This record gives sequence, C-alpha cells and structure tokens, in this order.
Amino acid sequence: MDRDGEHHPPPSAGEGACGAGGRGGDLSGDGASLSRPSLTRGPLSLAEGARSGGSLQTITLREGADLDGFRAAARLLAAASVPPDRVVWSIGQAPGLFGQVSQPESGSDAPLSLPRAAADLIRMVVPHRDPERYALLYTLIWRVTHGERGLMEVGSDPLVHRLDRMRKAIARDLHKMHAFLRFRRTEADGVERFVAWFEPDHHILEAASTFFVARFRSLNWSILTPDGSAHWDGDTLTFGPPGRREDAPEADGFEAGWRDYYESTFNPARTNLAAMRAEMPKKYWRNMPETAAIPGLVRAASARTDAMIEREPQMPTKRNPAKAVAAMSDQDPASLEELNAIIRRSEPLVPGATQAVLGEGPAHAAIAFVGEQPGDQEDRQGRPFVGPAGQLLSRAMADAGIERNAAYLTNAVKHFKFEERGKRRIHQKPTAGEVSHYRWWLDRELDFVAPKLVVALGATAVLALTGKAIPITRARGPASFGKAYEGFITVHPSYLLRLPDEAKDEAYAAFVADLKRVGDLARELASSV
Repeated sequence: MDRDGEHHPPPSAGEGACGAGGRGGDLSGDGASLSRPSLTRGPLSLAEGARSGGSLQTITLREGADLDGFRAAARLLAAASVPPDRVVWSIGQAPGLFGQVSQPESGSDAPLSLPRAAADLIRMVVPHRDPERYALLYTLIWRVTHGERGLMEVGSDPLVHRLDRMRKAIARDLHKMHAFLRFRRTEADGVERFVAWFEPDHHILEAASTFFVARFRSLNWSILTPDGSAHWDGDTLTFGPPGRREDAPEADGFEAGWRDYYESTFNPARTNLAAMRAEMPKKYWRNMPETAAIPGLVRAASARTDAMIEREPQMPTKRNPAKAVAAMSDQDPASLEELNAIIRRSEPLVPGATQAVLGEGPAHAAIAFVGEQPGDQEDRQGRPFVGPAGQLLSRAMADAGIERNAAYLTNAVKHFKFEERGKRRIHQKPTAGEVSHYRWWLDRELDFVAPKLVVALGATAVLALTGKAIPITRARGPASFGKAYEGFITVHPSYLLRLPDEAKDEAYAAFVADLKRVGDLARELASSV
C-alpha cells in the first residue's frame, strides 16, 4: 500500500524518551506532554516519607502502556530519594491500599539520566501486561542511579534477566502484529477506509501504529483491539476506546485474489505443520484470508508432491532484456516523432498501463529532466510530471528561475507500473531489468532532443543513464554520464512528498538550490558554444 516502510519508536515515547540520543537516555522528556501520575494529598510528602522510612507511596498510572506517566513518576520519586520498597504502583483509577502522596514542591523537573541500554529497555517493557513491570523498572532505575551504572551488562542478574525476557516478549508481539494484521476495505458516504481487528498479547497498539502510518500513509485506516483503537486519516494518528471484532469487516474483494496468490505460491513439498503453527499462531488465523485455504492445501500436499516428482523438469522461461533491446535497435527511427510512434505502439513490459507516456518539451532544449516512470495521473492524462510530484517539480523550477516550457521532461520507463489496492493504483518501483528494457528508447530520445544538460531525478534515472546503481546522496550534483551532454544528479520530487512535515522545508530548499545550479550550469554551457 505504500513504497516504503520502517519501524519507529512508539508515539508516546516522544523526542526525549528513554533511550534517545547521546551516550545515555534522559527520562526528563517534555514536561508539557507528560501525563502526570496520580499524586493526591496524603499524610506525607515524598521527601518527608523518604526521610521517615515508614510511609508507603502509591503511584497510580493509566491503563495500558503509560510511558509518559511512568517517566514523570520515576523522576519525582528519584528526586525525593524514595527507594523502590517504599512505592506501590497502581494501574487505573482503583484506589490503592495505602495513603497517596502529594507532588513534591521541588525536584519534580530534575532530569534522570540513564545508560542508553537501560532507557531503551524501559521503553520496550512498559507495554508488557505484567502488573509488576513498573515496580521492576523503578528498581532498575534505582540500582543504576545508586552505584550500579553497569547493571545492564550483567545478563545473569535476576532483575536484568527478567526484564530482558519481557522485552523479547514485546518484540515478538510487535512482529506478530506487523506480520499478521489484515486490513479490510470498507466504504461509508463515499469515503474509502481500511479496518483491521487484532488481539495483541500486550499493550503494543501505540508502539505498533507508527509502523502502519509509515507503510500506509496515503490510506485512511483503523486498527481495533480489545484494549483500544488507532485511527489514521492521512494526516493525524489518534487513539480511541476499545473496539469489537464485529466492528471490523470479515472480508473484502481483495482477499479472493490474495488467496489465489497464496495457493499458487504454496510449496507442498515443504509442508511442515509444526513450523506453520510456530510461524503463524492459530489465534491469528481468523483474521487472515489465506488460512481458509490451508486445510485443503495440506490435504492435497502429498499428491501434489508426487506429481511434481514425476513431472519432467523444465527450464524456467525468463524475459531477456538484451533481446528486447536488440529488437528495438533494429527499428532505427529517423526522428523523435517516429520514435514516439514506436513507443506508443509497443506493449508495456508490465501489463496494466493505460498508455505510454512520452517526453514533452521543445526539441534541442538546453535542459532535459529524466524521472523514474509515469504515475497514476500521468498514465491517465498521457503527459509526464502532471501528478503531485510533477506539480512540486514545476514549483521548484519556477523558484529556481527555470521555465518548464523551455525544458524537456521525460521518464526512464515509459509505462506506469502499479499494484491495485481497492480503487487505488499504488506505484511500484521498476526493476533493473525493466529499466534496461526501456534504456535504448531513452538514449535515442535524448539523441534527438540533443540537450546541453541532462538532470537525473532519482536513482532509477541515474541507473537508466549510466547503467549503474549509484546512491543519490553520494553523487548529488554535477556528474558525467559518458554522453555528448553534461549531467546533473538530484533527488526525485516524489522523495520530498514522502518526508515528514518537519523535514520538508529544508529538503525543498536544497532541491531548489540544486535546480538553481542546474540553471547556472546550462547557461554556462550555452555561452561556451
């Protein structure tokens, strides 16, 4: 559903959360964002209770993974030197067995610095369901800050060992949620939304949600669990009350195709029921469309394996890009118009595209921009760079003093490659073989246009122009493509669209600066003729 995906820390951790930056972690965080623990007036203040050695202090945190509340409470307790055996940790709004205490008047904002390993462990263990987790974690903090700075390096220590087992349990639960959660498409009032039901073992919803934001940023979705719900509207991630299984659809139109794909890739010769149950626990089967096919596939595995053994072996058939390129070279068009006519008549290498999207701009333009491939809007309109990335490129060109109408714009690959998800056509990056397939056309196209300078927008364009995979960050700037024209490498504008909002302004300014250098270089080349 999206191009990329990657794992991020839970949103409750914040920029200053346990384990952030430097040689160690700081539990101070951002005071404005912390959810304060329940510290109502009792018989003694924290400092007084610590000095007396006789009063137990009750800290009440919210249900679930209250990392912010625990951070605030740990700072308060540590500042008042309250030892772990004088603290009772309570979950939710239920009253404690002991008198609760007031927030101390001083020391509440004192930073609590921990080794990086300890801070990371705290962040991971807080979502665990063990009711003793907060007491164990505060004991860890107390020992680390009272002479056992290297405690995390002692794996045999009972406390460290137990907390590490809890950390591993959370990591496994996160992996299962990432792997086994299935969204189903729904539609209400003409608005498309994807809804999933999942039953995690621990309070990992907030920690796991950022993974789905990164992976499915362009979709509206909801994740329902017995503990709470997460909702993404394409811009904001919010959390709500628990959901119900019946609130999530049982199936959608996409799942029939997914089951067909799963059945076609199932290898009967490697059927191992124990391994299947270990990798795909049965509790998640109801949420996964492919599991409906498993009983039949298992029953037929033996017969299918025998048939595979008896079948005469055949060499796999593969498309040979070299043969396709050789066939193109035999076409020998005499002009750009003839070349475009050939491209227009050719079938796309990957079926599905509506039409070939040809280059656009004046012949003999001083600057030619080469992108990756057409997108959804380009495929529908038959023109390059008219979608969101193209609009961003036009704005950056204008800010850099380059007239779009005076430049030539084209793509390394001429057809849109995509994957259908509901009503959406999701862009798929072309393979090296597909880029090679179209490369001869691109070379002839640039021969006819004869620009002074060719700008490669992104890694796919660089691969098409040089035949080599070159990291953009290393090669950004003027470059030699070994051709009659000069070269310049910069990012593709779609890269800027995928950045988080806080990074977009800086990246856009750098992109405009690149285009200004392009304009200056083009003018130098024109004046030197």
